[in-house]
Amino acid sequence: MMDLIKDESAFVDILHGEIGKVIVGQRRMVERLMVGLLTGGHILLEGVPGLAKTLSVSTVAQAIQARFSRIQFTPDLLPADVIGTLIFNPKSQEFQPKPGPIFANLVLADEINRAPAKVQSALLEAMQERQVTIGDTTYALPKPFLVLATQNPIEQEGTYPLPEAQTDRFMLHVKVGYPTREDERHIMDRMGAGEPPKVQPVIDLARIERARSVVRNIHADDKVKDYIINLVWATREPKAAGLADLENLIEMGASPRASLSLAAAARAHAFLRRRPAVFPDDVKAIGADVLRHRIMLTYEAEAENVKVEDVVQRVFDAVPIP
Repeated sequence: MMDLIKDESAFVDILHGEIGKVIVGQRRMVERLMVGLLTGGHILLEGVPGLAKTLSVSTVAQAIQARFSRIQFTPDLLPADVIGTLIFNPKSQEFQPKPGPIFANLVLADEINRAPAKVQSALLEAMQERQVTIGDTTYALPKPFLVLATQNPIEQEGTYPLPEAQTDRFMLHVKVGYPTREDERHIMDRMGAGEPPKVQPVIDLARIERARSVVRNIHADDKVKDYIINLVWATREPKAAGLADLENLIEMGASPRASLSLAAAARAHAFLRRRPAVFPDDVKAIGADVLRHRIMLTYEAEAENVKVEDVVQRVFDAVPIP
């Protein structure tokens, strides 16, 4: 198994190197995009404008020879603008389907919280079922299919907060921060020196599919699985986990999708570290991105200025590591 992981993960460094020609720093965000690719889990990127969220997604798509589509979400967007619609053909006197931009391998839903509820519900079917319905016919989406959404945490005017049912469909909710001073200086030098560098395709989708099959077979010991369950249950029954003070701060704990996502993401994290088995460190490394959007806090928590990251950290500190 170790040799297989070593062979199938060889592309990771090549891919990071190619992406690094365009994206300076932001290695954590790029690694989370890799986790999404290796698991098929959708990702929500949250950060202020100008942090290369859109550029990172399009760069990854170019490097893996994937079909890329960007949808700029606006309040006047319609479901047909995303999934497609039926167009009348005067020659055949029939309605023919015209697929929308959702038919791609990597779909960037830019500023997803600007879309109204009808558009979000149309996207929800695509994210969960990997299919869309146009007219009375259901069409399968390409494989692999991955939604990478962005949202601005600051500007709230004219936005529609994502419902809990939709945020739960995202495997990871990644918060993107500012680059370091050194990285920002490199950005200035690189982007100010004429034409920006171009990305060359270095792997294909077949390689990604092979890597996915390896990731699914990475061993997770029963103790690690119990550790994941204990973490998730601590968000639902904090008192039983020795966190009685969180009882009045958590309105809703993480769903069973959190357990599944945490296990899958931890396997991908182990794969990226060239390990044949999942360690508790893999769970801890990816845990905040899996849990932060699946825990709903009470008004009391907001009044006390308690952040969901604080709650997640308390849970990880309290649950014993196997």
